[in-house]
Amino acid sequence: MKRYPIDRRSLLRNTITSAIGLTALPYIGTRALADDAPAQRALKGNINHAVARWTFDFLTLEELCQLSTQLGIKAIDLVGPDEWPVLQRHGLDSSMCNGAELSLEDGWGDSRFHSELIERYLNHIDLVSQAGYTNLICFSGNARGMNPEQGLDNAEAGLKQILPHAEEGGVVLQMELFNSKIDHPDYLCDNSAWGIELCQRLDSPNFKLLYDIYHMQISEGDIIRTIRENHHFFGHYHTAGVPGRHEIDDTQELNYPAICRAIRDTGFKGYIAQEFLPDRTSQQEKIASLRAAIQLCDV
Repeated sequence: MKRYPIDRRSLLRNTITSAIGLTALPYIGTRALADDAPAQRALKGNINHAVARWTFDFLTLEELCQLSTQLGIKAIDLVGPDEWPVLQRHGLDSSMCNGAELSLEDGWGDSRFHSELIERYLNHIDLVSQAGYTNLICFSGNARGMNPEQGLDNAEAGLKQILPHAEEGGVVLQMELFNSKIDHPDYLCDNSAWGIELCQRLDSPNFKLLYDIYHMQISEGDIIRTIRENHHFFGHYHTAGVPGRHEIDDTQELNYPAICRAIRDTGFKGYIAQEFLPDRTSQQEKIASLRAAIQLCDV
């Protein structure tokens, strides 16, 4: 994606100021935009807000950290060890660590990848634990012709070889639920029942599901009931609008305030991370979309 040609700090300052309605700002990070913006409703404190790094990669990580601080976002998803110091400078959590995985397709459901995955995850669990973080993402990978039961057996056998180490380090492995209908064809963990069965087999507080609301709406719907009845298996949430994975506003079909109230009412204390791809033309509008999403989900 094209990057800014010159003077990134000044450009971001002007963008954020325009998007949130401010008239002046000495430089990014010195004042809270949420406090200064007339239209910015103070956050209620019931939801721990996060944002996915990759969906806002038109900003540098430094810039995204500055913006997150201003909007009341407490953490950034999908940042690896090399960039954790940037988050730490801004007092932000790494809400979903990554970097141990091989790919979205080559995961724990296929025993051919276990040897390499075990080595990578044992090492990464140490890195996450030493940094003081909690969540580490993992993936089932693709079926490649095996049936769901065989995939479950494989994932159980492989993950059991690293879970004791995760438990010792206080690290929670989070397997993400994807849809296989549109975005990730052949992905094994494409429904909540498969993921919940794996959680029950592993029977560890250090293995949870990353419940991606966008993906599960496409795969199976019934979002609020599923959350209410199975929330103890869900350790993290991702948002995005359906269809299209764009803004979570009234252009799409999900009722995010109602969904977030359901999550809140379960007593969930983890993060709800915005993972939509802004469908707006300007950087100013994209930043405004993130601000609006935080306000919408702050129930």
